[in-house]
Amino acid sequence: MVSLRDVNQLVMERLVIIPTYNEKENIEAIITAVMELPIEFNVLVIDDGSPDGTAAIVKELMAGKFKNRVFLVERSGKLGLGTAYIAGFQWAIEHKVDYIFEMDADFSHNPQDLLKLYDACANQGADLAIGSRYVTGVNVVNWPMGRVLMSYFASKYVRTVLGVGIHDTTAGFVCYKRHTLETMELDKIRFKGYAFQIEMKYTAHQCGAKIIEVPIVFVNRVLGTSKMSGGIFSEALFGVIRLKISSWFRKYPKI
Repeated sequence: MVSLRDVNQLVMERLVIIPTYNEKENIEAIITAVMELPIEFNVLVIDDGSPDGTAAIVKELMAGKFKNRVFLVERSGKLGLGTAYIAGFQWAIEHKVDYIFEMDADFSHNPQDLLKLYDACANQGADLAIGSRYVTGVNVVNWPMGRVLMSYFASKYVRTVLGVGIHDTTAGFVCYKRHTLETMELDKIRFKGYAFQIEMKYTAHQCGAKIIEVPIVFVNRVLGTSKMSGGIFSEALFGVIRLKISSWFRKYPKI
């Protein structure tokens, strides 16, 4: 197990944040896939008290073959996707990580595409790189057609209401430069569920971030249970209007 002192002495350029709840079928495989990439990525798992033993698997990897490259924050109960990522962002900022990634645990995001997101930020000047399902059409595999249409038109709706040129506003596969997150006033991010992704992108846009969408193929999970629900989409649809109105009364810091 890595002590806090040891963590503070580590130099981490790239950190992948993976929120988990009951992902024992996927967590070791997804971490291993990230560890095997040709350039070094570290992983921070934010586990919301998974009763299936997800955290125990992560601890074994931390103590064994991925010591000093895998880290874990355990939280008590399901506190929401947004708060999990905010906790991860704050951890990464505290530890001076240069490039900070969001990624799902279930292989819906291909770990190889982390290299594309990193390249967009490190070499193409992006402050925020988005792994986009919709920038070159609809690149989604094994989703029911109803869900594809709901997600696609939700992003269209968000683009229209918020006036941003982002094709995949609800994407959960992204890379931020540290200074982008430091500028965005994370304590003012309000949404916890699906709308969190929209709020983060809109805030980055309002702060003047250079945003690049990188085309990816999104593949529906094979193992484990999806956490998506109709209520999550409802939060996003109605939350967008609240987000737009609140922006009229807020002054955003600039990157």
